[in-house]
Amino acid sequence: MMNNKDLESPVSADEALARLMAGNERFMRGEPTNAHPPSEVLANLVKGQRPYAAILGCSDSRVPPELLFDAAFGDLFIIRVAGNVFSPEVAGSLQYAGVHLNTQLLMVLGHEGCGAVQAALAAKFEGARERSRIESLLQNILPGLDQIDARLTPQQRTARAVEANVRWSMRQITESPEGRARAAQGRLKVVGAVCEIATGRVRLLA
Repeated sequence: MMNNKDLESPVSADEALARLMAGNERFMRGEPTNAHPPSEVLANLVKGQRPYAAILGCSDSRVPPELLFDAAFGDLFIIRVAGNVFSPEVAGSLQYAGVHLNTQLLMVLGHEGCGAVQAALAAKFEGARERSRIESLLQNILPGLDQIDARLTPQQRTARAVEANVRWSMRQITESPEGRARAAQGRLKVVGAVCEIATGRVRLLA
């Protein structure tokens, strides 16, 4: 049986990103191709997985990456946590994708109206408090919101904060020792994106 450590990356980071965005286009057209995998596809996955991209996304039930990108079983290595925050556990999962699965593309995927980001904004500007475990989660978001202007409308503030939070997670990943090492080897590309809830469109951040 093939060991995951022996698997080479199936595609480059740029090819993986193109595949993700093409899948999102199919999803928005209502023309998915990967809804029902044949039994032989599932049988082959017993031998090991070869995901072409890793995605750090939010736990929100409205933004499942497999559907948004019209991905097949085994295509994506997905970590989902409220607010798509970066933590030691998330770091370990992403490191596994890079080291053992040779996945070169990592996408941090936020979404419009993120409840975790809104809670962090409420804590920052209104002094709102949450239960202790939620407070711990928000502490992972707040450092990325330093530049959010309190004078913005609530809608503008949330939109800016969602993007800022994605970029904050990206920054933590790329500035980690593992991220720096893999990037120097040309084995890591980190991109940020935001999903538009009303349409399902995934918009890449510049």
